[in-house]
Amino acid sequence: MKLAATDFDGTLYKADEICRENIAAVQAWRAAGHKFGVITGRDYGLLVPQLRYFGIADDFAVCNNGAIIFDGAGRLLYQAEIKPDTVTAVALHPCVKESLHVAFSQADRTCIYQEREGSWIFREARQWDFPLRIVEKDDIAQLQKVQQIALGFASVEAAGDCAAKLNALFGESIHAYQNRASVDITPPIISKSEGIKKLLELMDWKRDSQLYVIGDETNDLPMIRQFQGYAIASAREEIRREAQQTFSTVGSMLRKFI
Repeated sequence: MKLAATDFDGTLYKADEICRENIAAVQAWRAAGHKFGVITGRDYGLLVPQLRYFGIADDFAVCNNGAIIFDGAGRLLYQAEIKPDTVTAVALHPCVKESLHVAFSQADRTCIYQEREGSWIFREARQWDFPLRIVEKDDIAQLQKVQQIALGFASVEAAGDCAAKLNALFGESIHAYQNRASVDITPPIISKSEGIKKLLELMDWKRDSQLYVIGDETNDLPMIRQFQGYAIASAREEIRREAQQTFSTVGSMLRKFI
């Protein structure tokens, strides 16, 4: 049995679609008895509707950069947590004010504070009929079991500045990952590489299983480095440089190693 884990946005899902080559390759991979799943910064609820729409079945989903894990039947297997006082301190910090949204990820829902025009979360929630709960400033302190805080900015530079400030101020309690103009904030021990390790443990899959990971962004680097992974050809040079090889599509990687 082989395992394949792919990033979603910019890797499996590009130009608002999952291409036919990827769909066919995933089907062939699973038909051969191998396991396939997605490892993403997205919430589970903002991932599954798109996978199902494009006909993608999965054996696992590692979401929120490794902070929460589901099996192929949608059962919750693992959930990390940002401490409630840290959630409040981060969400209300001045460097977050320019974010287009402040999204709090929980196992069964996404809560939104500070809604602004241009937020991709609101756009996709409307498109895929995913309910969002709007919260006010005073509600934030009452939120429980938040595994990720997601921000979105109008520019890459603003996102980078915010991520750097949050890591400098709260680095013992969180880690802020920048992905272009987005910033994902998780507990400090969380990463995609740690998420895969936890998945292998939870599913009782052998550590020496043949594992193939592929991504395109900064938050994919931990798993690319840890598991000698691959990059999509459209990734930035610094990501491609860390990869063992680049592939034009996820499907082309699966076809090579099936």
